[in-house]
Amino acid sequence: QVQMVESGGGLVQAGGSLRLSCAISGRTFSGAGRGWFRQAPGQDREFVAAITWSGMTYYADSVKSRFTISRDFVQSTVDLEMNDLKPEDTAVYYCAEKKSAGSYLTAREYDYWGQGTQVTVSS
Repeated sequence: QVQMVESGGGLVQAGGSLRLSCAISGRTFSGAGRGWFRQAPGQDREFVAAITWSGMTYYADSVKSRFTISRDFVQSTVDLEMNDLKPEDTAVYYCAEKKSAGSYLTAREYDYWGQGTQVTVSS
């Protein structure tokens, strides 16, 4: 059974940095790619970043130039480096994996999800 686990969330001041990591068990890098989404209270889940196993990356406009997604084949992890964090980045961040090609920006295209990790940015 595939399980995905996020780690690295926490509380940080505006302008600070955090690094989230997504580990997967029960599966190797045989899917199409992995992404990060976030959901703030009362808001819909929104796309943040994604990476294909060939290395192509996608970012939401709101995080472009501040966040970097990367993959580690040895550790089977995908990380999200978040810099210059803003209070509007506060949300629960979810890691997800998709098994096949298609849109990387849409949550419904993903097959496996983690439980999420809280990121809180204070002003």
